[in-house]
Amino acid sequence: MSSHPPSADKIPAHVAIIMDGNGRWARARGKPRHAGHRAGVESVRRVIEACGNRGVKVLSLFAFSSENWQRPETEVKMLMELFFTALNREIRRLVRSNVRLRIIGDLSAFSDKLQALIREGERVTAENDGLLLQVFANYGGRWDITQAARQLATRVQAGMLDPADIDEHCFASVLAFAGVPDPDLLIRTAGEQRISNFMLWQCAYTELYFTEVLWPDFDEAALDAALADYAGRQRRFGRVPGPETN
Repeated sequence: MSSHPPSADKIPAHVAIIMDGNGRWARARGKPRHAGHRAGVESVRRVIEACGNRGVKVLSLFAFSSENWQRPETEVKMLMELFFTALNREIRRLVRSNVRLRIIGDLSAFSDKLQALIREGERVTAENDGLLLQVFANYGGRWDITQAARQLATRVQAGMLDPADIDEHCFASVLAFAGVPDPDLLIRTAGEQRISNFMLWQCAYTELYFTEVLWPDFDEAALDAALADYAGRQRRFGRVPGPETN
């Protein structure tokens, strides 16, 4: 596994990660699942720092999907407590590191206490101009598309929008993180090869990278291996390959 990141001109501007394998990591060590989730938080910290050092502009982490509510109640409760504790602990670090935080998803399902902390984290990092960290919580790609369609339908019904004016740009403008470039690279850990309802619209031309590494073991070297793989690809966006594609 390469431990050297590619040159700056080959670094993807926006990296998205599906963080998978916490439970398997814990099970392999004879530990309860929550031990894997806690170990995964340490990987989050490492990857945030590494992406900032390598010149990545946007890092999107899939933390909790809308489907995760179907997990056992005790695990969901633990995940919510861990989310609150980790966020509360990391806000000052994000401020010092010049990282801007955004939490993306349907936040209405979270406790008032967690929602207040999310707003505070976004507020105190709002002026930071380094890495943009987007944490997706209670998010699903189908939810994102549905809520965007609902917004446009409401505008049409109110006479504020002509249906003929709805194009890809218009639709994208009401998605959950409008104004942020689509991911260049999507990494999924733990060997699964699917995107699991993550950014369905935005990943139309994203390069996909799958690794067997479990999320708690994902470190700088594993990140650099993904970045090196990306650097060797030619992105065509549906065009014929040539010198204008990279």
